[in-house]
Amino acid sequence: MIPTISTVPADSVIYQRLHGASFYDCHAMDIPPTDKSALALYLQVVADTPGWVNALMALRNRTVRLVGLKNLGHLGDVDAGKPAGDYRVGDRVGIFSIIHLADEEVILTDIDHHLKVELSVRKHPHKVSISTVVHTRNLLGRCYMLFVTPLHRRIVPATLRRAKF
Repeated sequence: MIPTISTVPADSVIYQRLHGASFYDCHAMDIPPTDKSALALYLQVVADTPGWVNALMALRNRTVRLVGLKNLGHLGDVDAGKPAGDYRVGDRVGIFSIIHLADEEVILTDIDHHLKVELSVRKHPHKVSISTVVHTRNLLGRCYMLFVTPLHRRIVPATLRRAKF
């Protein structure tokens, strides 16, 4: 199964957040039929984050400290022993916090003074889509995205590709 660039699903909650976004994208991939929730699928995806992604996150964290941004940790820094069903809106899941939680879609966010990132994992029949929506808040956010955008476009498909669905 190979991830493909897709459109943000019009029936998703994240679609309503596109207005005014500085950046957004969506990657989708076919998966076998599953009764897992969207959050369980997200946990499955980040459980096997490629090592080079964690290395980039470590570099990012060291670099952005110089301009006062927070250390996010690694994408896969989640509690492997905590089942998806134990999470609630407001809980941290690795580098993100849950702001929307339903069986078919979870939206996670991280907000800093330079930008607001929202990530949606949307479960469809036989497919999963991951949409990212970014609203920059200032010049620092716009400069940050100049460096992050090309990397992001590689990270999501690479992480999806490694997921064991």
